[in-house]
Amino acid sequence: MTTTTPTIGDHLRDWRQRRRMSQMDLALEADISTRHLSFLETGRSQPSREMVLHLAEQLEVPLRERNILLVSAGFAPVYSHRALDDPALAAARAAVDLVLKGHEPYPALAIDRHWSMVSANAALMPLVGEVDHALLKPPINVLRLSLHPGGLARRILNFRTWRDHLLARLHHQIDLTADPVLVRLLAELRAYPIPPQTPRDPTAPRQEDVGVLEPLQLASAFGPLTMVSTTTVFGTPVDVTLSELAIEAFFPADAATAAAFRAMAESNDAAES
Repeated sequence: MTTTTPTIGDHLRDWRQRRRMSQMDLALEADISTRHLSFLETGRSQPSREMVLHLAEQLEVPLRERNILLVSAGFAPVYSHRALDDPALAAARAAVDLVLKGHEPYPALAIDRHWSMVSANAALMPLVGEVDHALLKPPINVLRLSLHPGGLARRILNFRTWRDHLLARLHHQIDLTADPVLVRLLAELRAYPIPPQTPRDPTAPRQEDVGVLEPLQLASAFGPLTMVSTTTVFGTPVDVTLSELAIEAFFPADAATAAAFRAMAESNDAAES
């Protein structure tokens, strides 16, 4: 059996269809003729390097995949892909560490494109206690850690809604990136059994009390914690690694949770002193 390497036209058509755009839609966005776009997709015309990057921008193709488009069109990749410990990324790594440290006493972590933990602040790991040690072997996948029955699943008070929220985010990420690793991860997470419903603590906030954001409600030794999260990414990155790095920061959704995190931090400080 022989396999055919996708051409630049194949890649452009696949990304256009993934974005649910017609040839006319993309041609209008890119300010080119539909005829020219059709010729590019069928191979009757070959795009310039500038045209590949221009169409990739209109299609919101991730930087990693833009390099693939360039190579398929016969050009060298333009976006670097360095390790996080590369000296060239020292300033960016310092910025991540500063954000994580500055978010204490609330938990925050940095993840890569596959949801593997890159770094975390001191407030996160105390929340992870009593999970299967296999889930804590690097690289720690935070989605697996959250939803695996040996992970945090049994302590998440609103497990079903939080699971739906995470799977929806992952599905959206797959739509954007077409990453096969994420496709396999989604299938794995969906196959996990739903844990028996954790008895809700009578003091845990009800869903309708939280507001407009999907919370994470987690049982802890300091009482039920109700958190909302934000995602921060680097603006205008030109390195693949930085473009795929995100900081997930959790904030208390009520005064009781804020007080619990402060008490947790004081307890950790006392244990270390």
